[in-house]
Order: sequence, then structure tokens, then C-alpha cells
Amino acid sequence: MSRWLSIVGIGEDGLEGLGEEAIALIAGADVLIGGERHLAMLPEDGRERMAWPSPLSALVEEIQRRRGQALCVLATGDPFCFGIGSTLARRIPMEEMQVIPAPSAFSLACARLGWSLPDVAQLTLHGRPTSLIIPAIQPDARLLVLSDSGATPAEVARLLCEKGFGGSEMHVLEHMGGPKERTLHLRADQAEFPAIADFNTIAVACRAGAEAEILPTVPGLPDEAFRHDGQMTKREVRAVTLSALMPGPGQLLWDVGSGCGSVAVEWMRCHPTCQAAAIERQAVRCEMISSNATSLGVPYLQIVSGEAPDCLAGLPAPHAVFIGGGINTTGVFKACWQALKPGGRLVANAVTLEGEARLTALQAEHGGELKRLSVSRAEPVGPFRGWRSAMPVTQWALRKPEGAGI
Repeated sequence: MSRWLSIVGIGEDGLEGLGEEAIALIAGADVLIGGERHLAMLPEDGRERMAWPSPLSALVEEIQRRRGQALCVLATGDPFCFGIGSTLARRIPMEEMQVIPAPSAFSLACARLGWSLPDVAQLTLHGRPTSLIIPAIQPDARLLVLSDSGATPAEVARLLCEKGFGGSEMHVLEHMGGPKERTLHLRADQAEFPAIADFNTIAVACRAGAEAEILPTVPGLPDEAFRHDGQMTKREVRAVTLSALMPGPGQLLWDVGSGCGSVAVEWMRCHPTCQAAAIERQAVRCEMISSNATSLGVPYLQIVSGEAPDCLAGLPAPHAVFIGGGINTTGVFKACWQALKPGGRLVANAVTLEGEARLTALQAEHGGELKRLSVSRAEPVGPFRGWRSAMPVTQWALRKPEGAGI
């Protein structure tokens, strides 16, 4: 089939900034699709127009129904930089599309500021919680952030101040590439922010203060970074556990018996596209998981309140499973092993003799690797110091082979 769907990126300079190929695609379309701002750039000529609805999925389905008709989607800047291009490409083969991008907001911002785009963290808060930027807030890091509205820069500034990065430099770039372009140079901790246009991009040069909350970018967050009731996978064991689970882009983890959600939270912090479901039966711990997910920058962590294995039915198949609690509960391992994708990883920890016996038996049947992890910390002993050992943890880790059964 011919390329019936075109996607044309448009900047603030409108049609004047388009090349001949892009103009030809717009002129040859039977139907024009885009935001009201984009459609208003085009002269009325009687052709059908479709504005983005909410939810967007309804229009994507309508585009699919019109397969073969000459459709042209007008997008902001680069359609594949947090844009509609990626959404459409998941549903329509690229062989049926023709894409003409314009410079992205991030490329324009780097051109204004003299920043190297590959060295900058690129994020979007358009329709998303501000807490998503938390993992990227690091000393001397540079961030580029697509705003949701004119209120977003002040929200980002408040978050930076809360984390001890109030001295961070913020550059707010409005309407880049058009006649209304303006750049504001601000500090996160300044007393007041001026009125800012809704169409803006934020550039942040992070500056850590003396009291800044600096969290590692690798697994092994301090235990005190989490709200918990004492029942959690401790820092050193958590780091080893995440290493065995091997997080990867776009992969889904089931954290069964999640407690305060520490393993699921750290899994999602490993890559912006990592996903996790935290399964926990106690309501008070589910509330802790939610709080930790927000404060540590993974607000999209799915919380499943219920008793495993019953509550696992219907969840998407995971790429990895961590059983931090309930390994002795009837049916938990079987349900997790059956659901786990071929090639997926399963890791289970136990601290009791009964749990260790169960892991030993499962390892004898299924293979994998058994470890015993022991951590000691120096603590006061009267006027002196000595080593106090935490309870040893037995860990079983294995990979599910292709075609594996129970």
C-alpha cells in the first residue's frame, strides 16, 4: 500500500518554515488533522479537518479506520520527540507513512543555550506529574523539559527547592522559532516567577546546595529514602536483587509481597520506560508504596492491592518477578513462573528457615543459583564500636528457558 498517512512537523514560523515536500503533502491531503493551533495556520479551503480530541486514542482509531485515504497530521516540531509520531507508529506500519520533521523544542533550546543535546536529560511533563523529573535531578546535570502549561516552570522550581537544588539556573524558552519568542533566565529559589506563556520549554542547570538530597543513579537507595515499617529489602540486599533481576528498557516487573515498594521503585528508576506492578495485601503498606513512588519520581508505578496468587490473574505477563514475601504461600511460585515470559528472570529472597527450605527445594527442581547474603554494620558497643550482623538473606535467582513448564 502507498504512503497514505503523512505527518508534517510545524514550528512557530508556520507554513513559511516548511519545505516544498512538506507543503506538497499538506496540499495533497484529503483530510487535515492536528491541534487547533496548527489547523488555524492553514487557509480554509473546504477540506475536512479533524482536531485532536480527548482521549487521543479515539482519533488514532479513526485514522486507522480511514486506512488508504490521504490523511495529513500536523504536529509540533519533531513528531517523534515526545510527539504523535510514536503513538501512530505503534498502530500503523512505517511503510504506510511519510514523516517530515521540523526541529524539536529540545534542538532549538540547545541552539539557543549552546548545550550539547546528547549530554542533556530530555523529559516531558505534558499531561504528566511533575515528580517524573526527580530521578534526573543530580548535581551539575542539565535537563530539558517540555512544559504542560505556563504554571509548569514554577512547579519545577518548587520541586528543585524541596530537593535542595534551589540555586539551579532555569531558562524558560517561550514560542521558540516564532515572532513571540522570549527567553527568561531565572533561579529556582527566586521569590516570584513572572507570567509565562503556556507554550514553553524549560532548561535546567542543576546546582546542588549544601543540604541537597542526592540519591544514587544506580540501585541501592538509602533505606531512609523510603517510608517503611521495617519490613523492607534493605539497601545492600536490594542492590544485589536488582542486579539479579536485570532491569531493561520497557520491561515489566512483578514485585510480589512488595512491602514499601522499594524493589519496584528502584526497578522503575533504572530506565524511564521500565514498568512495575507492586503487589501488596496490606492497605497501610499500599499507601506507603504510593508515597514512595511519588517522592522518588516513579508516579506511574502500578499498585495491586490483594493477596497473591489470586490478585495476579489478569496482570500483563512480566519480564521479571521478585518474590520478596510469600514464597511459602501455596500457589505463589507456580502462578509467577507460569506468567513469566520465556527468558525472564525470577528472584526470591527469604530470611526464615522455612523460606530457605522452600527455596532450596525449588532450586533442586528448577535449577538456578542460590546465594546467602550477609551484611554487618558498625554500631556502638558501650564506649566502643562493633559489628552487628543483620539477618542473613537466602536468594534464589534463575532465568526461565524457552518452552519451560512447571
